[in-house]
Amino acid sequence: MSQSIDLPTLDTLTQELAAIQQTGSKRIALLGSRHVPITHQQLIEMMSYALVLSGNRIMTSGATGTNSAAIKGAMRADPNLLTVILPQSLERQPRESQEQLRQVIHLVENPENDHLSLGEASAICNREIVSRCQQLICFAFHDSHTLLQTCQEAEEQRKLVTLFYFD
Repeated sequence: MSQSIDLPTLDTLTQELAAIQQTGSKRIALLGSRHVPITHQQLIEMMSYALVLSGNRIMTSGATGTNSAAIKGAMRADPNLLTVILPQSLERQPRESQEQLRQVIHLVENPENDHLSLGEASAICNREIVSRCQQLICFAFHDSHTLLQTCQEAEEQRKLVTLFYFD
């Protein structure tokens, strides 16, 4: 009886090693759940702040929770190194997010998705964010379908993916 083991290819390992060793700035997407405890939000904010201070460009979306924390940290470090891509128009975002989002210099709205459900628009938005980044850092729960799908798509595009689970 033999078992097959799914090992990464040499090409995949080489690409991941090169991405980890890259010392220059990167385009890093920070995405995650809206339902995040305040202590976790503070850690995400600090991570975003440190990444921007290191010269990295942060990309995220406009939701509360993880994305809001990433925006806060990046804005404190250097607002010019933050890009926020919304799944729909600014007016369709939660009221508590709109004030923060109006301060973002590089804000991309997608009003053409206003007719879609938030889930559908978020999936499209996440794909756009992943297409623009070199690395994805994601904070999710094991049942966060849209986020887990985004991580899988990023891996298929050979992006460096770091996934943290809250549960």
